Amino acid sequence: MEISPDAIIIFQWNGIHINATIVFTWVVMVLLIFISWMATKNLTIGPKITRWQNFLEVIVGYIRQQVREITQQNPDPFIPFLGTLFLFISVSNLLAIVPGYHPPTGSLSTTSALAICVFFAIPIFGIAKKGMRDYFKHYLEPSIFMMPFNVIGDFSRTLALAVRLFGNVMSGTLIVAVLLIITPLFVPILMQVLGLLIGQIQAYIFTVLATVYIASATRIESKPEQIDQKEGSKEDE
Repeated sequence: MEISPDAIIIFQWNGIHINATIVFTWVVMVLLIFISWMATKNLTIGPKITRWQNFLEVIVGYIRQQVREITQQNPDPFIPFLGTLFLFISVSNLLAIVPGYHPPTGSLSTTSALAICVFFAIPIFGIAKKGMRDYFKHYLEPSIFMMPFNVIGDFSRTLALAVRLFGNVMSGTLIVAVLLIITPLFVPILMQVLGLLIGQIQAYIFTVLATVYIASATRIESKPEQIDQKEGSKEDE
C-alpha cells in the first residue's frame, strides 16, 4: 500500500524517475488547459452562449463573488491566482473517482509547492497595492520587538497550509484503501463519495485561507483624519 504518489514510480531511465505525482499533475494541467480552451474559443456576448462558456461564467462568477466578500476589495487582480489554485486542487481531488488515479495533492511536495506559491504571492500583492515601505512596515507592528514573531508567523502559516491539505487528502485515500481490504464493497464506495466531498471542501478552505492572507497584506487602513472627514461628511448630509 502506497501512502503517497511520490512512492509510485511510473517511468525510470538512467537515474531519472517519473513518479505518479508528476504524471497526474501533468494530467490535471492538461485537463484544465483543455477545458479552458473549449470554454474560451467561441466567447460571445450575445443572448445565446455555448455550454462551455456558461460553465466558465458560473465558476468565475462564484470565485469572484467569494473573493470580493472576503477581501472587501476589487477581486479582479486576485482572481487569476486564486482561481487557478482552487481549480487545480478541486480537479485534482475530484479525479480520485478514476480507477488508478492518485491525486497529486496527496503528495507533500505538491502541497508544499502550492503553499510556497501563496507565500510569495502575499508580498507581491501587498507591495503592488501598498508599496514596499508600507508593506514591510507591518512586520514592526505593534513594536519592533515583534518582528521575529511576525516573520515566524509567515513561515508557520505556509507550513500549516501545506500539511493541512496533504494530511486530509492522504488520510482519505488511505482510509478507502484499508476499507477495501477489510470490508465489503459498499462501505469503501460510501467513503469514496465522502472523500470527494472532503476534497472539494479542502480546495475551498485552502483558497479561502490564501485569500484571507492576501487580503490582510493588501488592506489599506484609513488614517484617523480620513475617518474624521468621512464622519463629518455624513453629518453634513
